[in-house]
Amino acid sequence: MTQRVELATVRDRLDLDGLVTEYAMAVDDGDWAAYRRLFTPDGRADYRAAGGIEGDARAVAGWLAERCAEYPVRQHLFVNRHIRLGTWERDTGDTADVRTDYVSPASRSDGDGDAAAVLDLLSGGRCVFTALRTPDGWRLSRVVVRERWRRPTGGRPDDVID
Repeated sequence: MTQRVELATVRDRLDLDGLVTEYAMAVDDGDWAAYRRLFTPDGRADYRAAGGIEGDARAVAGWLAERCAEYPVRQHLFVNRHIRLGTWERDTGDTADVRTDYVSPASRSDGDGDAAAVLDLLSGGRCVFTALRTPDGWRLSRVVVRERWRRPTGGRPDDVID
């Protein structure tokens, strides 16, 4: 590879990392307009393995808005990101797949109390993102959320080990 190609690859990887981070932040912040902007016009999301729906980004954003209203305090922690650029699969470099594992604590607390002490739900799994390079940058053409485990905590604080 030439240095120019290597630099472009690094830039794409950083852009894709930023795209999935923006996805997590949009869901956590309940910014459904930002969520929809992350997708291509025909982009779809599939939350069926997490007890949800599959559909276009607009429909899924509506479903998420209703579902997430139950847990106003939430955070998606994305780890173990694996990025595969389409250039390795002999396309023109305009597609990518990103797999990332997640852990997501959620609370029904509205933040007025000690939200950190009340954990109502803890879940984890893997997100698989398919991205497409567009004139506006990388956008999501498909998201599949595969929840692997879920643990309701019943609103009791978990023990913390220092």
